[in-house]
Amino acid sequence: MLDLKRFEAVNWNRHGQDLVKVFWDQQWRQIWFPEEIAVSKDVKQWSQFEHQETYKQVLAGLTLLDTIQTNVGMNEIARYAPDLQEKALYTVFASFEAIHAKSYSYIFTTLCTNSEIDAIFEWVKRNDYLQYKANRISDVYGSIREDDPVSLWKAMFASVMLESFLFYSGFFYPLYLGGQGMLRNSAEVISLILRDESIHGVAVGFFAQQRFRQFPDSLKEELTVWGYEFLLDLYHNELEYTNDVYAETGLGPEVKSFVRYNANKALMNLGMDTMFPDEEINPIVMNGIRNEGSTYDFFSQKGSTYAVAKVAPITDETFRF
Repeated sequence: MLDLKRFEAVNWNRHGQDLVKVFWDQQWRQIWFPEEIAVSKDVKQWSQFEHQETYKQVLAGLTLLDTIQTNVGMNEIARYAPDLQEKALYTVFASFEAIHAKSYSYIFTTLCTNSEIDAIFEWVKRNDYLQYKANRISDVYGSIREDDPVSLWKAMFASVMLESFLFYSGFFYPLYLGGQGMLRNSAEVISLILRDESIHGVAVGFFAQQRFRQFPDSLKEELTVWGYEFLLDLYHNELEYTNDVYAETGLGPEVKSFVRYNANKALMNLGMDTMFPDEEINPIVMNGIRNEGSTYDFFSQKGSTYAVAKVAPITDETFRF
């Protein structure tokens, strides 16, 4: 027999972690594409909308975070996860993150000029608060090491912070507007993205908890302290990011409440005690989350603004240019 490295094939017939299959099935069950939502119906309202710059900035910030999660986060976690079925699940999640990033561009393409789009992506590179959280998360992803469950757990913790916490300062504004009937189709895109992120946060948090339980008590204490300090650092930066992006809207205090609410949700996904006191969230935002049928929970359905597109079958003629 040749002296070769022996690769193992993922065997879905083997009884593995049951919840991997639950998360896998649920994610594929709710597949969607941005082009199937009529964002063009928002064009008239957009032309008269006062705070276009804030709207563009929150979507651009979300695009950056989803780009990192697509190209770095989920792929790195998948690379080092020891279970092959779990690896496969994370690669599926990465694909959906790519759909999310493209979805924001779909909204930009529909509502904005090319020069406006170029300008907002330049803003992404210049905004220090946005770049800070991107760097903090990416640094943890880049620190995973082979056969090092601690570094993998930290990366999973960072992933949950991104999916269940950092996205929400950006989600707030489209949901707030959608809850009032403004730019409702764009808000539906955000609701669909949020529904996917809910799965990712719950799933990665669950498997992170499994790993955490295997650590000795002294290490658990050390990692718990690390986790809260990491979250607090991100939180303080998020307050500054909110002040910067929402300055013209007067919504800063309400956005910060929503941020704290979701920071607690992220900790709950990781099986940890919440950090912030309970606060009442603006009911308009919650109404936006439930935009005509979309709900803010794990097994939500597609909203009424979503309609599956008719796709022509592929033929040989498709590839003749």
